Amino acid sequence: MFRLRAVIVVLPLAILLLSCSFRGPAERAQPGVPTTPPVTPLPRPKPPRIYRLSHLDTLVQLPGRVLTIYQASRGVYEKLPQPLKLPPVPASAEEEDAFDFAAEERLRLRGAGPMVQRRKHVLWLQPALTKPLRLVNITAEDETGVAYEYIASMPAIRQWLVAVRLYEGGYYLLINQHNGRRTRVWSPPAVAPNGRHFVCGNSDVLARYEPNGLQLWVVENGNLRLLWERQTEWGCTQPRWLDNKTILFEQDFFDNGDVDTRVVRLTVLP
Repeated sequence: MFRLRAVIVVLPLAILLLSCSFRGPAERAQPGVPTTPPVTPLPRPKPPRIYRLSHLDTLVQLPGRVLTIYQASRGVYEKLPQPLKLPPVPASAEEEDAFDFAAEERLRLRGAGPMVQRRKHVLWLQPALTKPLRLVNITAEDETGVAYEYIASMPAIRQWLVAVRLYEGGYYLLINQHNGRRTRVWSPPAVAPNGRHFVCGNSDVLARYEPNGLQLWVVENGNLRLLWERQTEWGCTQPRWLDNKTILFEQDFFDNGDVDTRVVRLTVLP
C-alpha cells in the first residue's frame, strides 16, 4: 500500500518535469528571405549649376591679385540703403519709344536749384568757380544723335550726375560743382558711407552696347581718380556698400540661353 501511494505521487511529478523540459525545434530563418529591407545607396550630391560656373566667382583686380566673389543674402542686400534713386528705365524698345524722358527730367530739375537749368535743347550747369557749362542735345536718327539728361546732384562727392543718351547705349558724366571738370563713368555712382570712394557697376550682358563690369574710384579734395576698372563676362547691377570696404550687388550672367541673377559680396578695398 505504501509503495502504491509513492508511485501515485511520484508519477505525476515526473510527467510534469518532462513536460516543462520539452522544447520544440528552434526557429530558423528561411533561406533566401532577407530579414531587413535592402539599403539603396543615395546618389552623390550635385551642386546647383551656379556653383559650377567658377568664372563668376573671381575678379582679377591686378596681375597677380584676384578678388573672390561670394554669394550673399538677398535679405541683407535689400536692407542696405539704395545709393541713388534712379529714374525708371524702359524694359523694351516699345516702352522706350513711349517713355517721356523730358517730363521725368522736368520733375528732377524742380529740386536742382538755380545752378542747373534746361532751356530747350541746352542743359546749363553753373559751377562755382568757372563759366557755365553748355550741354547741347543733337537730334538725329543715326550715330550722331546725343541727348544730355540731368539726373541728380551728389553733394557727398560734390558732383552733378548727367546721363548721356546715344543712338545705341550711352554713359554717364560726373561734373564737378566747383571747377566744372567732367568725368566719364559707366553708371551712377554708389558712394561709400565715409564718402572717400565710390563704385560704378554696369550690366548689359544681352546687347553689350555698354561695358559689363565694375569701376572703383577715389575722391581726393573734390577731384576723382580711377583706382581700377575691370570688364567682365557678367554684369554688376545696383551695388550697395555693406561697409567702407565691401559691396553687395546683383550679378547678372548669361547661362543656358537666358540672363540669370544672384546677389554677391565683394571686398573692393584691402
